[in-house]
Amino acid sequence: MLTRQTTIKRPVEVKGVGLHTGVSVRLRLCPAPAYTGIVFCRTDLDRFEIPARPEHVAHVSYATTLVRRGVMISTVEHLLSALAGCGVDNVLIEIDSLEVPILDGSALPFVEMIEAAGKVILDAPRYYLRVRKVLSVEEGDKRLTLSPHTTFSVSGTIDFPHPLIGRQTLTVTLDEPTYSREIAPARTFGFLREVEGLRRMGLIRGGSLENAIVLDGERILNPEGLRFADEFVRHKVLDLIGDLALLGHPLLGRIEAERPGHALNTTAVRKLLSDPQAWELTELDALGSAGPSVEKPAIIHAETAHPEAASGSRSWLMAFKSSSMT
Repeated sequence: MLTRQTTIKRPVEVKGVGLHTGVSVRLRLCPAPAYTGIVFCRTDLDRFEIPARPEHVAHVSYATTLVRRGVMISTVEHLLSALAGCGVDNVLIEIDSLEVPILDGSALPFVEMIEAAGKVILDAPRYYLRVRKVLSVEEGDKRLTLSPHTTFSVSGTIDFPHPLIGRQTLTVTLDEPTYSREIAPARTFGFLREVEGLRRMGLIRGGSLENAIVLDGERILNPEGLRFADEFVRHKVLDLIGDLALLGHPLLGRIEAERPGHALNTTAVRKLLSDPQAWELTELDALGSAGPSVEKPAIIHAETAHPEAASGSRSWLMAFKSSSMT
């Protein structure tokens, strides 16, 4: 595991359409200094910035959406998942519309962007959020439990009454190669019977067989079929990793999720942060083992900090323990 923070080496960009809006969008990943975190920048709205933090989470029914002062960034989970899976701590995401492009429906195109950009190790310690006690959230038959662990381990289970899905479970310990190979290629999925209703709700206007797995009563409509026999649960784990990235730090803990979804995932994030005894920030020593907890990060030098985001991230880290999130 990394002991220093990272960013990307050079800007990279992609164009696509939003899954729900169907609107064309240009997205650019840019290097950022230590302590910036993940920050979205609406270039169509005077470069208005929205940090990827729990307090900005708004709508989570069919995608994770961030809102700050009425400005929205929607469907952020696949990109956040790729950044977390690839170990990128600091990046400025320039985007000229309100929804992250869906691309092929997985996180793989974003992983390929990050690989093309390259990564840089920054001269600043990396802070991990370590789970200190067992904590659970439940919503009907859905449940997510966080437990102490020395690595980031995820176990996800789904159960759909469809002959090609049924009950699937995936357990994985996350590192960059495992994420890129086993999780990132898994695509979002939906059911043909739901398409008309969702479109009446103003959703999935950009959806197609090019960016989602679509199932009817007995078969998959995509000509190329599945990338994994259990692609469905892999994608749910992909989404879960993206939602947990809103914590703002790589996680040290075991996650066990039964029927996870964006609402359950983000509720777990808020519940974890609301309990000061349930977590701590810690650095890793040179051997990769967790050291003592820390109260605040090193001082950010003004000449290297991103003008708005870095100062916000510093106060966010320093106030982390005292914030009460409901």
